[in-house]
Amino acid sequence: MQGKKEGSRRFARRAGAAGKGLRPLAWALLAASGATAQAQQAAGQADAAATLAPVTVSANPLGLDLNSTTQPASVLEGDALVEKRGGTLGDTLDGLPGVHSDTFGGGASRPVIRGQTAPRVKALSDGSELMDASAISPDHAVTTEPLLAERIEVLRGPAALLYGGGAIGGVVNVIDKKIPTEVPEKGIAAEAEIRGATGTKERAGAIGITAGEGNFAVRVEGMKRRSGDYRVPDWSSSKLDGSYSESTQGTVGMSWITPRGYIGLAFTHLESKYGLPGHNHEYEGCHPHGTHLHCGGHDHGDEDGHDHDHGAEGGGVPYVKLRSNRTDLRAEYLDPFAGIEKIRLRGGLTDYQHQEIEGGEVGTTFKNRGYDLRLEAQHKPVAGWRGVVGMQTSYSDFRADGEEAFLPRSKTRANGIFLLEEYKLADWRFELGARQDWQTVSPQGGAPRSSLSGTSLSAAAIWNFAPEYSAALSLSRSQRLPTAQELYAKGVHLATNTYEIGNAGLGRETSHNIDLTLRKHSGATTFSASVFHNRVKNYIYANTLDRYEDFRLIEYTQRDAEFTGVEGELRHQFTPVFSAAVFGDYVRGKLTGGDGNLPRIPAARAGLRGNFKWQQWSAGVEYARVFSQKDIAAYENSTPGYNLVNAVVAYRGNYGSTGYEVYLRGTNLLNRLAYNHASFISSVAPLPGRSVLLGMRLTY
Repeated sequence: MQGKKEGSRRFARRAGAAGKGLRPLAWALLAASGATAQAQQAAGQADAAATLAPVTVSANPLGLDLNSTTQPASVLEGDALVEKRGGTLGDTLDGLPGVHSDTFGGGASRPVIRGQTAPRVKALSDGSELMDASAISPDHAVTTEPLLAERIEVLRGPAALLYGGGAIGGVVNVIDKKIPTEVPEKGIAAEAEIRGATGTKERAGAIGITAGEGNFAVRVEGMKRRSGDYRVPDWSSSKLDGSYSESTQGTVGMSWITPRGYIGLAFTHLESKYGLPGHNHEYEGCHPHGTHLHCGGHDHGDEDGHDHDHGAEGGGVPYVKLRSNRTDLRAEYLDPFAGIEKIRLRGGLTDYQHQEIEGGEVGTTFKNRGYDLRLEAQHKPVAGWRGVVGMQTSYSDFRADGEEAFLPRSKTRANGIFLLEEYKLADWRFELGARQDWQTVSPQGGAPRSSLSGTSLSAAAIWNFAPEYSAALSLSRSQRLPTAQELYAKGVHLATNTYEIGNAGLGRETSHNIDLTLRKHSGATTFSASVFHNRVKNYIYANTLDRYEDFRLIEYTQRDAEFTGVEGELRHQFTPVFSAAVFGDYVRGKLTGGDGNLPRIPAARAGLRGNFKWQQWSAGVEYARVFSQKDIAAYENSTPGYNLVNAVVAYRGNYGSTGYEVYLRGTNLLNRLAYNHASFISSVAPLPGRSVLLGMRLTY
C-alpha cells in the first residue's frame, strides 16, 4: 500500500498524540459528580425554578410531554432553536444528549443518534417520511430546512414500533407551519429572519406569512441561504474545497379549520447546490479482485474524460444540484365517531432528483418518486387502557443513472400496522405496543426480489416515585428489513471513497433493547440520565474488506453486534439570573464475541454550560471536550480529541405588536482543528473553524 496523503498523515499523528490520561467515560462521570456536589451545596442559594409548561412530543401518538415519555426525548423550539439552527439538520441537532452528526462538508449532514444514523434513524416532516435520498449516502442532503422549522423533536433509541424498522435507532421529527392548524387571531401572522456569518460566509433569510378568515387559512413561506467554503485552522489549505452550499425553498399551504379539527395541503419546491469535498480521481479505476482492491496501473488523469475545470467555487470539486417537489397532506379531527377520541392523517408525495456534476457534465443522476401515508386513531379508554391503533404504507421508485450508478433501479413497497396502549395506576404508567411490517424490494437487472416481514414488540413503565422525580424502564424487540442499497449495491461510490458490494441474501436484523432513564423535572436542580444496551442479531453493516490509501472496498454483511451507552444532563438554577449545567454522552458499538468494533461510532463527549438571563438579555457559553476515538473498526483510523467553545448572546423586545430578537453566536471560538469520527470523510474534511454569526428575527 502507498503512504497516506498529507492530510491523512497529519490526521494520524494527531490521533496518536491525543487521548492520554483518564478514559472518556471517567472524565464524564467525574465532571457530573463534581457538578452534582456543587449544585447540592448551592441549592439553598436560589429559589426553586419556575415550573415550565409541559412540552408535548407530537412524534409520540399518545401526546405525552417530555417528562412523561418512557423513551428519552429532546425538543428544540422557540429561542433555543433560533439560536442553535445550523445549515443542515445534523448540524442543528449536534450537541443534544446522545446526538451527533455525520458531517459531509457544508451541504449535507445527517443526525447520528446513539451511534446510529440512516437507514436506522428516520427523519420525518411532521410524522411523514421525506422520501429523499439521504438514507443512501451521507453526501445526500436531508430535504428539510431548519430555518423554517418551528420545532424539532428527537426520540432517542428504538422507535420501530411507531415508525417502522427505519427508526430502530431513533426518530427526528421536524415540525413546521406550512399547513396552518389555526386561523390567526388578527387575521394575519408573520415572521422573518436574516443572518450572516464570518467563517462560513453564510448569508441567509427566511419569511413566512399566515393569513385567514372564518374557517380558511393560507400559508406562504420561503428561504434562501448561501455559504462559501468554510475556513479550517491548521490545515493544508485555509479553506475546505467543496464545503460551500446554496439552498432556496418556497411553500404554499392552505387549510380548512373547524373547532374539532382541520385538513390541509401544502406544496414545497426546494433547490439546492453544494460541493462534495474529498473527491479523488485517483480511485475511479479501483475495482475488486475477490476480497481485495486493485487500484494500480490505471491512468486517472485527463484521459478519463475529466478536464477538472469546475469553476472557481469549491476549488474545482464536483457538486450536487438537487431539486425536490413535495406535496403534504395533514388532517386531524376530534370525536369523529363513537369510541374514537381523535384521528390523525399524514401523507406525502415526493418527486426528488439530484445530479452529481463534474466538469460541467452530469456524472450521475439519482431520482426517487414515492409516497407515504399514515393514519392513526386514538380510542377512548377501554377497561382503563388508552391507546392508538394505526397503519402506514409507502412506495418508493428509486433509480441511479450515469457513471457512478452503483445501484440498480428498484421499487420498494412497505406496509405496517401498529398498536400502542397505556394504563395508569397510582404513580405508575405502563405501556405495551406491537407492530407488524411487510416489505418488498423489486430490483431491475435480474437480481432476486426481496420480500420480508418484521415484528416489533415493546413494554415500558414510568414510576413517579417522589415529587419531581421519575424513573422509566423500556424493554423492546425491534426488527429492521434490509434496504435496496444493502441488498443490491455494486460499484464505485467516489463521494464516500468506497467500492460498495451488496448482498441479496440479507435477512432481517433483530434488536433486543433495554433503556433506563432517571429524571428530576422541576425545582432548582433538574436532570435526566439514561443508560441503554442493545443486542442486535444479524446486524447489517458495511464491512471493510480492503483499503488502498483513503479508498475502501466494503461489503454489506450481517453479524451479531451490541451497543452500550450512557447520556445525561444536570442543570442547577443558582440565582434567578444564572444557571449552569454539565452534560455528556458515550456509546460503544462492537461486534459480539470480541470480533472487533463497528465503524464511525462517535467519540465520547462531556462539557459544561452556563446561562444568564436578565430582563430582555440572555447569554450562554458552552465548553465541550470531544475525546479521542480509539475503539475503531478494521481499516479505520483513530481520531484525536478536541475542545470546543461556543457562545451566544441575545436581546429580545417588542415594538408595538411586533416582537424582535437580535442574537450573536460564536462557534469553535478557540479555532481548533477538529475531526468528526462519525463522518465518512473525517480525515479529509475537518469541521469548520471559528465563525461568528449575527441574526435578527421578527414576529408579528
